[in-house]
Amino acid sequence: MAELRLVELSASTIVAVNNMSLKPGQEQFLAPTSYAVAGAVVNPTTAWQRVVLDDEEVVGFVSANFDLDAPQEYFRSVLWRINVDADDQGRGVGRFAVASLLDEARTRKMDRVNVIYEAGEGGPEAFFRRVGFTPVDETEYGEVVAEIRL
Repeated sequence: MAELRLVELSASTIVAVNNMSLKPGQEQFLAPTSYAVAGAVVNPTTAWQRVVLDDEEVVGFVSANFDLDAPQEYFRSVLWRINVDADDQGRGVGRFAVASLLDEARTRKMDRVNVIYEAGEGGPEAFFRRVGFTPVDETEYGEVVAEIRL
């Protein structure tokens, strides 16, 4: 694996992001990438979307939002989406993406980063716990709210 790096989501990377594969069973925990991209169109000043490259190959995508005026506290600094191509999972790509997001949150003077996910077998909970997220709440829809304090 070459050195991983982040670039902003762009016209030249979006097709590769949309074509990333998932492991069997993961699709039930992940909305289409177009939802995340639409979020950036609706909230261009608060959305933070990055593509993870290994050399020049797209291997991951991370989407977050920073909005101090969000009505619910856990939406003020939130990881909306992270996905890593099936062939690249387990190589540290996701950990790199989360660490980069935490660095960005620190530069914005945030005191935490939240993530909201659906619990279930094959879901993202084990990954989020490994990278440091701790469950702290539940949404009105039964999703887990977890955080990393900065």
